[in-house]
Amino acid sequence: MSRLRLRFLLQEFDLSGSEVVLGRSPDCHITIEDPLVSRRHALIRIVEGEAFVSDLESRNGVRVNGKTIRQETRLQHGDRVRLGTQDLVFLQVQDSEVRSTRTTGYLQMCGSCGTPFPDSAPQCPHCGFIREDPEEDTLSGVFSEVDRGWTIHLLCDVLDRALDKDRLVDAERLFRRVTREVEERLAQGGRLLPDQLSRLADLTMRLTAALQQPDWLRWLITVYQRGRALPSSRIVEGIEAFGGGRTPEFSQALQSYVSWCRLALAKVSSAPGQEVEEGIRRLEALSQNKPS
Repeated sequence: MSRLRLRFLLQEFDLSGSEVVLGRSPDCHITIEDPLVSRRHALIRIVEGEAFVSDLESRNGVRVNGKTIRQETRLQHGDRVRLGTQDLVFLQVQDSEVRSTRTTGYLQMCGSCGTPFPDSAPQCPHCGFIREDPEEDTLSGVFSEVDRGWTIHLLCDVLDRALDKDRLVDAERLFRRVTREVEERLAQGGRLLPDQLSRLADLTMRLTAALQQPDWLRWLITVYQRGRALPSSRIVEGIEAFGGGRTPEFSQALQSYVSWCRLALAKVSSAPGQEVEEGIRRLEALSQNKPS
């Protein structure tokens, strides 16, 4: 006898009953936290051992193997169903092949890198972090209570697409959500990983260049300082391209960050790289420019 399942991220879930609703609402059978997923996005009907997917008039549609569906579509083993930015794989497997059967998801979030992985795993497969208390950081449901690091990742994906399409109103709205998630993460003692910070910097500078106003770039400088991160050449070039201290608030944020960088370097025994030293000197010169 075969079972119908969906693989989502690191989990697999049984498709039980006659209908399975997927969407952003916690009332759905499978909840997916993605700004591009509608509250009730798609429906999978089970008929005599076959699965059929349809779009519930969602805003961004449903794709099967890369093609947008216009009517109810039969799913076959291995088909990829895309909702928003998320891919789900449809599986039709024999009972003997099913190892871990679940109708609801249980994920834990890595305390080091913030990546979700099954609670049955003794350590994070991404960074190797080992949980001390297996009862902590477990999430019930699929993604109804999603880790902030993962939310930031999803929002950045959507923001990237909005910028690619020059949808600046949507991009700025999404960026406000990103800033709220980052602020709450930092306020709760969390931190941004280097790759997260780097991506946030790239998106901030793209939005700043598109809007030609300094507020978001000034915010990014404060995030670098609060996150105890020294400047990369990329952020230095972005600040220079924008013109440095263009407003008193911008100049003040830059001066504060440069002062923090100097203090941070004074506390380390090893000499920083030449690129870091040069970057701080360039920012210091910009911070002393008179705002227009």
